Amino acid sequence: QVQLVESGGGLVQAGGSLRLSCAPSGRPSFSRSAMGWFRQAPGKEREIVAAISWSGSSTYYADSVKGRFTISRDNVKNTVYLQMNSLKPEDTAVYYCAVRLAGTPSGTYYQRNDYDYWGQGTQVTVSS
Repeated sequence: QVQLVESGGGLVQAGGSLRLSCAPSGRPSFSRSAMGWFRQAPGKEREIVAAISWSGSSTYYADSVKGRFTISRDNVKNTVYLQMNSLKPEDTAVYYCAVRLAGTPSGTYYQRNDYDYWGQGTQVTVSS
């Protein structure tokens, strides 16, 4: 059973920063798997935030977070990160980590159905 565990969410004031982490359990390594971060705000659909190829050489960002968020991965620690800076109230959402088991070394994926497994989510709340 593949499980992803997110951490690092919380309450922060506008302009602040948070770093989310995602690590798998129950599986030796995701070092050759593309990863992504999605978010879902109340009453809205789940949307892509950022994605990274399994090699780490390619990344994708939603326009709304470009220049503020950074996705990265440490394949030794088997962990993917989302550094979120200059947070805005509209970034408030539940953030989900996702993994795609198959893909090319530089492939990034931004559709929900591109991913095979999902974490339970971590709440990020940005106060104004």
